[in-house]
Amino acid sequence: MLRLLRYLFLAVIAVLLMVFASANRDLVTLHALPPDLAHLFQVDWQLDAPAFLLVFLGMVVGLLVGYTLEWLREHKHRRTARTQTRVVSKLERELAAMRDQTSLPDDDVLALLEKPKR
Repeated sequence: MLRLLRYLFLAVIAVLLMVFASANRDLVTLHALPPDLAHLFQVDWQLDAPAFLLVFLGMVVGLLVGYTLEWLREHKHRRTARTQTRVVSKLERELAAMRDQTSLPDDDVLALLEKPKR
């Protein structure tokens, strides 16, 4: 049921994005610098693109920046988890070794034979 609801939600979002894209097909000019600075540096970088493409590009760049910052913020948590995993593995190996050293066989006769002499 939740899977169907999720697909329905994604379908509605896709339809809304297509409607937005078809409503904003007009070309817009994106300038790298304001006109005064472009004239001062004698550089006129501009890009003619559909308006919806620039909006979608802005959303993608925003998502990438957000994901990158979140990944960097969580680095300390991942490092702590990795360290704790190593400690747990080491302690489990030590515990297994101690159990092997102190455990006696299941058979009583073998236990008597393998019991260390004093």
